[in-house]
This record gives sequence, structure tokens and C-alpha cells, in this order.
Amino acid sequence: MFATLIGMLKNKEIRNRILFTLAMLFIFRFGTAITVPGVNTDALLAGIEDNSFFAMMNLLGGGGLEQLSIFALGVGPYITASIIIQLLSMDVIPALTELAKGGATGRKQLDRYTRYLAVVLSFFQGYTMVYSFSKQYTTLLEPNTVATCLYVTTLLTAGSMFLLWIGDRISMKGIGNGVSIIIMAGIVARLPYQFTTAYQTLVASQDSSAMFGGLLNFGLFIFCYVLILIFVVFMQLAERKIPIQYTSSTVQTRKKDMTYLPLKINSASVIPVIFASAIMVAPLQIARMFASADTVSTMTKYLGLQTPISLTIYVILILLFTFFYTKIQVDPEKIAENLGKSGTYIPGIRPGTETKEYITKVLNRITVLGAVGLAFIAVLPHALPLFTSLPQSMGLGGTGIIIVVGVAMETVKQLEGQLTQKSYRGFITR
Repeated sequence: MFATLIGMLKNKEIRNRILFTLAMLFIFRFGTAITVPGVNTDALLAGIEDNSFFAMMNLLGGGGLEQLSIFALGVGPYITASIIIQLLSMDVIPALTELAKGGATGRKQLDRYTRYLAVVLSFFQGYTMVYSFSKQYTTLLEPNTVATCLYVTTLLTAGSMFLLWIGDRISMKGIGNGVSIIIMAGIVARLPYQFTTAYQTLVASQDSSAMFGGLLNFGLFIFCYVLILIFVVFMQLAERKIPIQYTSSTVQTRKKDMTYLPLKINSASVIPVIFASAIMVAPLQIARMFASADTVSTMTKYLGLQTPISLTIYVILILLFTFFYTKIQVDPEKIAENLGKSGTYIPGIRPGTETKEYITKVLNRITVLGAVGLAFIAVLPHALPLFTSLPQSMGLGGTGIIIVVGVAMETVKQLEGQLTQKSYRGFITR
């Protein structure tokens, strides 16, 4: 590991890419600290801590939502637009389906449409959010008028698009996927604040008689965080390897030289959790704006993520979305088709329909494990306060850990690939 790290730092091109990425992340974090002009965020912070929906948006925005910074929306609108375009490209809109099958040119056109849709979603999401906040916290906007709301929304939309531009620059001249790196940087930057807040809440704020109990609770908090981290790493690495063989091979392949088709148990990543959270909490947020107190109380019981009933519904949604999004990410029919075109087959399975059915069966089995594990990670932060003395607002950030671990592992793989490529080039030039 250390040898790989030293090799990366010695390589001039990789070192420049790392430095460029750090410079772009500095701009991102600097912009996150700049509050939109004409906004008073004193009452906003407490409201976000008790709202799961805005806590998720704050997570994707790198903590910029809690102070309504120019990067408050983060890259969330672009992610939403990407998912929508991807869904519409699945034989829903024929024109988009053709572009999806059109190679690099088609993907470039789809990306252009995605960015246009991201601008629309940014403005809609920003206006809805600012309008909602201005109704809940009347002192948020100065003055509290429609013109001010539109002005703040325009700044938030511009900030989101500028952040997307930074992500593009990172992808081109830096390391890893720029959008993913930005999300990961925002989550990691909040970890010291999260642990400090947990210590102050559980230990520092207690009197001498309750200090021991506070230390036990803080130890439980750390233990659960480490447990989730280990479990997430295990889920990211776990995969089902299906042995494959080439038809041109006439010699029995040794087991250690066997080629495999890897299928991850969690192909959907964190997307099902984001979808389930939005469906659970968005209606509740709308009800808080327009409905009566009794209606809000009833909806909180079923959608508030603070009762056993709401957590059960949350788990069911995560399971359903995990299977749904896995089917989008992994297409057994296309895999079977590609294996047939490359002259590859699964030993004991006939090419074509039988291969497709076999891959589908294996994928469904391992997705059950991935869905259950994902639901466990997502529900644990909400379930612990029901059985322990941890405050409800003391979220463990299981969703954030999934994002950080996944992005970190993919980035390291990309860096190791670039380092290996440079080593081969150096060997050839000699």
C-alpha cells in the first residue's frame, strides 16, 4: 500500500492530477462557506437537524444547505436528472433509447440533455426549498418577497451548475469521477464536526454524575460507526464470481487461471436509500407546509422514520428499489448477448436464453443479500434512538459511509491502473 502511494507521488502526471483535484476541492469547500446574500440562517440549522429529507439534501450538498450557501443544492439535481434520463432511455422514449445505443456520440447527446434537465430541476428544487423555508422561518429572507425568493433561487441554480463544472474539470484533469469526488469530499469534511457534536451532546453537556453514562453512549456511537464502516467495505467487495470459458480454448483451464464474470451483491449502491428517503419524507415536508397539525402528526407516525411502523415501510421501500435499480444497472440479456458475441460461455450452461436465465437467477439471489444489508445500514441510525438513549438527531451517517467507501475504492483502483499503465510505458520505452 505504502509502495503504491509513494509510486503515485513520484509520478509527475499523477501527482499533478492529485494537486489539481485538491485545488478544485478547496474551491468547493470555500464556496460552501459563502452564504447566499440576503439570507438569515439562524433558525434554519435547527430545522434541518430534525428533518430527514433536508438532512439527506444537506449530505449530498456537502453541508452547504444548513447555512444556505451558494453550493447548497450540491450536485443533487444532476444526479436526479441522470437517473430520470437513464430510466427514460429504457424503451420509454424511443429517441433516447436510440441515443443510448448510439455509442460515444449518443452518450454525449444524452449527457447534454441531462445537463439541460439538471438546470430545470435545480431551479425547481431551489425555488421549492427557499419558498418552504421562507414559510416556516419568516425571518429567513430579507425582505421576505417573491422577488427575493427568485433571486436566491437563481444564485442556488448557478452555484449548482458551477459545481458541476468543477466536477467536469476534476474528471478531465484530476483523479476519479468529479461528481462523486465532490460528494465524498463534502461528507468527509463534515466528519470532524459530527464526532465533535456527538461528544459535546453525549459527554461534555452532562454533569459529573451522568458523565460515565455519556461516555458509554459515545463509545456505543463510535463502535456502531466502525461496525457500519467494516460492513460497508465488506458489501462493496463482496461479489459472486461466475466462471466463464472461451470456445477457442481446447485445454482445460486451471482453477487459478479461470476467468470469472463478477456480479456485485450491491450493484445499486446508495441510490435505493436516496429514493426511499425522498418518498418517505417529501410528502411529510409538504404536509408541514399546508396541512393541519393532526394530519402532520398522523403522517409522522407512518413517514417520519421515528416509529417502528415508519421504519418497516422504509425497509420495504429500500428492498423494492434495490431490486428495481439493480435491474437497471445489470441487464442479464445484454450480458448473455455480449458473452455470445465474444465466443464466451458459462460451463454447463447453453449460450443464449439459458445463460440469461442463469444470470438472472444468480443476480436475484445475491441482490437479496445486498438489499438486506443496505436496509440494515440505512435503518440503523434511525433505529438506535428507539432502543438507546442516543438523540434522534444523532445520525450515524450510514448512507454517507456507503458513498465515501464506494468512491474511495473506485478512485484508488483508477490511480493504481494509471500507475501500472505508466510503468508499462516506461518499460516499453526502455
